[in-house]
This record gives sequence, structure tokens and C-alpha cells, in this order.
Amino acid sequence: MPYYLKIKKLDIETGQSNITLLNDDEAMRYGIRAGDKVKISWQGQKIIAEANTSHSRVQHGQIGLYKDIWAKTKILDSTIVEVEFLERAQSIQAIKKRLLGKKLTYKDFYQIFSDISSGVLTRTEITYFVASSFIKSYSDQELYYMVKAMAETGEMLKFPGVVADKHSVGGLAGNRTTMVAVPILAAAGLVMPKTSSRAITSPAGTADTMEVLAPVAFAAEDVRKIVKKAGACLVWGGGLNLAPADDKILEVSYPLSLEPYDKMLVSIMAKKVATGVTHLIIDMPVGKTTKIPNMIIAKKLEKKFKYLARRFGIKIKVVMIQTEDPVGMGVGPALEARDVLRVLQQKDNYPADLANKSIHLAGQLLELTGKSKPHHGAKLAWQILESGAAWKKMQEIIKAQGGNSNIDPNDIVLAACKKYYNAPKSGRIIFTDNKGLNTIARILGAPKDKLAGIYLNKEYGDHVKKGERLFTLYARTKERIRLADKALEKICIFKIGK
Repeated sequence: MPYYLKIKKLDIETGQSNITLLNDDEAMRYGIRAGDKVKISWQGQKIIAEANTSHSRVQHGQIGLYKDIWAKTKILDSTIVEVEFLERAQSIQAIKKRLLGKKLTYKDFYQIFSDISSGVLTRTEITYFVASSFIKSYSDQELYYMVKAMAETGEMLKFPGVVADKHSVGGLAGNRTTMVAVPILAAAGLVMPKTSSRAITSPAGTADTMEVLAPVAFAAEDVRKIVKKAGACLVWGGGLNLAPADDKILEVSYPLSLEPYDKMLVSIMAKKVATGVTHLIIDMPVGKTTKIPNMIIAKKLEKKFKYLARRFGIKIKVVMIQTEDPVGMGVGPALEARDVLRVLQQKDNYPADLANKSIHLAGQLLELTGKSKPHHGAKLAWQILESGAAWKKMQEIIKAQGGNSNIDPNDIVLAACKKYYNAPKSGRIIFTDNKGLNTIARILGAPKDKLAGIYLNKEYGDHVKKGERLFTLYARTKERIRLADKALEKICIFKIGK
């Protein structure tokens, strides 16, 4: 039975899922307890919120909305709204079932993802769902159900014909091969509607880095227009309604850099299904300080990727490369964007490892789609890059997304505060701590602060002299530099041997 209350705007942000505040006497009268869900409706709009109670913050006849809600909905103070108690969501029972180690059905997953997307589940409840992945691995059938349900609870962005994609599982610093490979492949005539997530465990994701060059948040119809105009795009998946539950799950994963492997698989494949991908290359860096620590785990993931691709009719190749070394010289959105431009524009000082890996991956996809003969893909990719066609295509993409298509690497501004770190002794760099590198870059403020990060003046295998510059820290404030300094007392990014 609905009842009516007057809005009171609370000038506080919770930073969580929708939360509302009721007077505790009034809540008791309507049988509502803290943690219960209510539906709030007004003027054709509605939201689902978690109820909290207070003795004094709101009076009888009022319902308090935190800034997270009223800033988003533009609801006015003193608006009269309809409030309705909601029974415990069915998705809660499904999550409980999963926490007890039982298998879930397609209907279970669809309900969970639908309730996550609509705001029925709170941040805490979503966290329990993510944590359930660590209790027991999902079966192959459950993974299929999850991908299908996550894709189908959002918009399906279909394109005709062959639709190609290249995706990295992440975790390797500076690995911005997608931003080099996509324009190469699009210049070869492939349709590339590339959607990417924000960084989770690293200091920059493809979306974070592309946003240095152009806007990345677009509605589905805008993406269709961009792809029609440029043949490709590099956009943030969270700006679309593609697998919308995924980005809310990412929000709870980010603070602890928590991303179970099954969750990663589902996240990647749901976006591919939602965008109608027909041919896919998965870049999977493997190393003890990367997201995938060894080839045993990598092979298991490859098997699951291939299973899911087969179920959805996607031709796939998983490229597993053993590595510890970051790709490129920059770590952090602005620094990585600068590396990408240097490769695409073929500047004298471009990072060769970023170019080589991008060419290798692009070549694999050219062969997979039949655009190149077997074993000739890399050669074709090099020709496209060296001819300037890839940069021309990237200019088209940047312009179509509203950026400056004439940008030069030196135009990219970096954070104002910087500090140099020099080699403590002479020798050869024999090890790079990728996780440590990511940690320091995040302490400096990346990826939220796009100008922050680390520039690697040297890399794995280089010979250095005592006092020679190893790397440079960039941050917006001196305090961030001091925090990184403190962390570097325990974290050794480079190990120097004889």
C-alpha cells in the first residue's frame, strides 16, 4: 500500500547505491526497517532506494534524499512523492544460493543483473555477489548463462557483417595496444565498435587513455553514427546501456582491485555479445606480477574463452604472452596517450615495444578475419602503420568523437609536480615489478587524475650507470609525490643486477 511524503534534500553524498532517510517513528508505522527497499515515484519518474532511519534528521511527513539521488534526478525540495515498500528481491535469494555453493540458472542470473542495473540491489549486496565468485568457480554452463543474461539485460548494439574486436584482459602497465591496433584494423576495412571499461587493477584503461584525446561517453545511437562515419570507435562501455550491470559491479570491484577471473570473463564476453562481435582476439599478458600469474591459469582461461565464444558463434584466438615488462614508456592516462600518438605518428622516439605488440595482435586479427593470408598479417599491419593510414584513421575516430584530430604528443599536458628517480648502482635491469609500478601510479592519482603517472626512462634489459635516471613521477600535488616516495621505500620497481 503506497503512502505519500514530502522530499527533504540532504546535502550529503554517500557515494553508494541509492539511499533514502525516513523518520524512525514513521518508518516503524509503515513497517519499514533500515535496509528495506522502497520505491519512490513522482511525475512519471521512479527510483528504488535502500531505507535508513533517523530520529532527528527528517521529520514526520518527510523523506530525505541524499545528494547522490537529487543531483541525478533533479527533483525539487518539498516535492510530494509516492513511497511503496518492496518485498525482498528474488535476486537476494539467488545470491544466497550462490554463497551456499549451489548452481544458478539463467533466470537467477537475469534477475540478479536486472536488479543490479535498476538499483534494486545495494552496493553491499552486489559485493556479496562478486565475492561469491571466490567461494566456488562457476561451471561452463553458468558462465554461458551469465554472459547471456548480462548482455540481454541491456541494449544490444548490432552491426551488419564482420564485426572485429581486440581486447586485453588488463593488468599490465602501459599496455595500450588497443588504441594502436584499432585504427590499423579499421584502415584495413574492418568494422571496430570498440567499447572499453575504466581501469580496475591498473592505473589506466583504454577508455581512460582515449578520454585524453576525445570524449568517450556516448549513447548507443551516437556510437552507431561514429562507427558509420569512421568505421570504428574507442568509447567507454559504461556510457552506453550495454551490459549495464557490469559497470556497477566494477564500482564495487575497484576499491580493492578485486576482479575474480570468472567475473572478468563474463564482463569481456557480455560486451562482445552485446556489440555483435563475430571475430575476437584476446590479449592475455602472463607473468607473476601481472593479472594472470602463470600459464596454468592462462590455459584454463583460454579454454573458457573458447567455450563461450563457440556458444555465441564468435571466432576467437587467445594470444598468451609471457612477460613482466610494461608496454610503452608511460604509465597513466596522459602518459600512455602520448605513447600511442608517437607510435601512430611514427615519431623518432616512439616506444618500439608498444608498436611491435600492437602489430602482432593486429596481424592476428587480420588473419582471423581473412583480410590477410596466414602468416602475412603482421606485414600488412606494418604497411598500414608506416604508410600513415593508421594515423589518418585515428584522426577520423578522434574527430568523430569530438576531439582534436590534429593533436601532437607534445601537446599533451602532464601533472605539474614531478620527481626523478636515479639508479642506486650500475648494472642491467633484470626485473620489473609490474604490480609495484601500478601501485605507485595509483598512489600518484591515476587513473582518476589523468595527468598523473610514471614515465619509464629505462626498461627491462637496459644497462644503466649509477646516478642515471630510471623513472620520473608525475602528480598534481607535492603531497602525492611524498606519498609515492614513502611507498617506494618498500616497493622496488626495477631490480638491477650485474
